Amino acid sequence: MELLIVSGLSGAGKSVAMNALEDIGYFCIDNIPAGLLPRFVQFSEAGENMLKDVAIAMDIRGARTSDEIKQALAELDEMKVKYRILFLDASDEVLERRYKETRRRHPMSIALGLSTTEALQKEREILQPLQRRAAYQVDTSLFSTAQNKERICDLFLQRGGARDAMVLTVMSFGFKFGLPKEADLVFDVRCLPNPFYVPELKHKTGLDQEVMDYVLSFEDAQQLLHHIQSLLKCSLPLYVKEGKSSLTIAVGCTGGKHRSITFARMIGEYCKTLGYNPSILHRDAQRK
Repeated sequence: MELLIVSGLSGAGKSVAMNALEDIGYFCIDNIPAGLLPRFVQFSEAGENMLKDVAIAMDIRGARTSDEIKQALAELDEMKVKYRILFLDASDEVLERRYKETRRRHPMSIALGLSTTEALQKEREILQPLQRRAAYQVDTSLFSTAQNKERICDLFLQRGGARDAMVLTVMSFGFKFGLPKEADLVFDVRCLPNPFYVPELKHKTGLDQEVMDYVLSFEDAQQLLHHIQSLLKCSLPLYVKEGKSSLTIAVGCTGGKHRSITFARMIGEYCKTLGYNPSILHRDAQRK
């Protein structure tokens, strides 16, 4: 059985993630108490009950202390159950804004009479054991619902080939909107000429051929791209050898629309020539 434990902060997008996982074939169970997790696994692996791909959402609704979570994970380890953890996060500012926009209250605000800020702090403390052991951490602070769903599908759609054991993502972003928390490697291309200051290119993006041609027309850009490719050719096999389950390459420029998208596209295509199957995400392409 392929067991995926889905957790994270309330309001960070677990429901979207579970819906996405269900759409790509996972058997999904929401809000399972931590103490029942080992017993559910025993049931799922027994005889006719055997399930293949299972995603279980576990958060503060089913665990009021970090010790409960630690105990559940320890029992899975003793049972030699193979599992991975997906942890969804977002900044406190974004989470508080989402609660205000939806007019919902945080579960711990309701149960313990805490403010949203206090509830988020306590929730982070309780979920620490899951976050520390997460194979995949996704920061949804700047993701739309559609982008969040796309990210989850890219991470967990069935892939083939030895190198696909490591899920590779190439993400473009704008530094003015913040660095992606899940980034493992970050390349800054703000040193290159900016198409934003070319009137006919200002309102286009690196998805347009004219912008891509402009960015790559400079020798400095060609040399920088070559050095990045050389680094990746050397380092990616080492990450695979080390057993890393996912790797996010982030490429940033000022606004995330021109230079970063161009380089993310080129890096993604280069990774394909190396035998990898990267997903390419342009986080801030539509942001104003």
